[in-house]
Amino acid sequence: MTRESKLFTPLTIGPLTLRNRTIRAAAFEGMCPGNAPSEMLHDYHLSVARGGIGMTTIAYAAVVRSGLSFPHQLWLRPEILPALRQLTDDIHATGAAASIQIGHCGNMSHKGICGCTPISASSGFNIYSPTLVRGMKKEEIVEMAKAFGQAVNMAREAGFDAVEVHAGHGYLISQFLSPYTNHRKDEFGGSLENRMRFMRMVMAEVMKAAGDDMAVLVKMNTRDGFRGGMEVPECIEVAKALEAAGVHALILSGGFVSRAPMYVMRGAMPIRSLTYYMQQFWLPIGVRIAGHMMIPTVPFKEAYFFEDALKFREAVKLPLVYVGGLVSREKIDMVLDAGFDGVSMARALLNEPDFVNRMGREENARNACEHANYCIARMYSREMACHKHIPDLPKKLLKELESASKKN
Repeated sequence: MTRESKLFTPLTIGPLTLRNRTIRAAAFEGMCPGNAPSEMLHDYHLSVARGGIGMTTIAYAAVVRSGLSFPHQLWLRPEILPALRQLTDDIHATGAAASIQIGHCGNMSHKGICGCTPISASSGFNIYSPTLVRGMKKEEIVEMAKAFGQAVNMAREAGFDAVEVHAGHGYLISQFLSPYTNHRKDEFGGSLENRMRFMRMVMAEVMKAAGDDMAVLVKMNTRDGFRGGMEVPECIEVAKALEAAGVHALILSGGFVSRAPMYVMRGAMPIRSLTYYMQQFWLPIGVRIAGHMMIPTVPFKEAYFFEDALKFREAVKLPLVYVGGLVSREKIDMVLDAGFDGVSMARALLNEPDFVNRMGREENARNACEHANYCIARMYSREMACHKHIPDLPKKLLKELESASKKN
């Protein structure tokens, strides 16, 4: 390397030290048919580990069945631990660390998938599923917090070095935090202090289970991304509460999947690609008609959460991991030079699993991801994949993706 860079220096997160400052973000892979790890999941994460990542994160592991939002999503339970152990052993053999994201989807599911009427902070209707939603009872809240702690113990048994608690993007913890979804009148609703109560309960169980040998990261929002959701000042208070709870690092993201989905990922959702893989005969019709209104475009720019994330760097002292639109060594160095401790990527590593190794060889390395978001559109029905790695895509999809790439 021709300039001094923090990128390839070790990063310590609680009891864990990574070989460099890169993390494969916990982006849903869609590679768990039957809610269990597959050979495809194993091979993908192994390719990222061999590609030089400091830590790779297996995504969207539901802590209980009611937390499942997809039939091809991971459900963390005892019978799948041997397969996960094989995965973590193989990741470790490359020199990388292994993390697993644990969470609950809350209102974003269906009875046929999660086994019950979807639950949330409050009762209502989720138009994006679409489904009726039931507010959780107090005793259910207590048991759910315990389920997060139990998930940490299972993660340890499966050989993971770290857990990432999903408290953002409009999933269950986020549904309690946000006034958009939390309309409770009891001690879990109203003021921010009350809305943080469930999160505090979860983190108490998680930190107790983590002990002194598991690193704990939390993915949280810098803002929800729409009027009526959480804004930066409240989210900074959440970050301070997590720091006080003993969390080892925060991953700063943003957006609300059921209200502002493209605020999370930026760019446009390729509606034709999204509906192409849907198996229900009626759903593609509705999505094609109303898709662009329900999933509006949010302009993409590289490092799109950076300005908001800087405000958190000023407010808390614990390690912060930046995520959001990183595709070049230049911007990654910029983020690290600004005081962030690590960087997290997903789409770039789907496009090029060896990207971290290439950044070590090329100071001006830039990933070929165009953020056309085919991978996001596809993952709702099949495994996540970059369109550049899919041979013989229909011409109508290629035309849509070329148009989306030009807009970015």
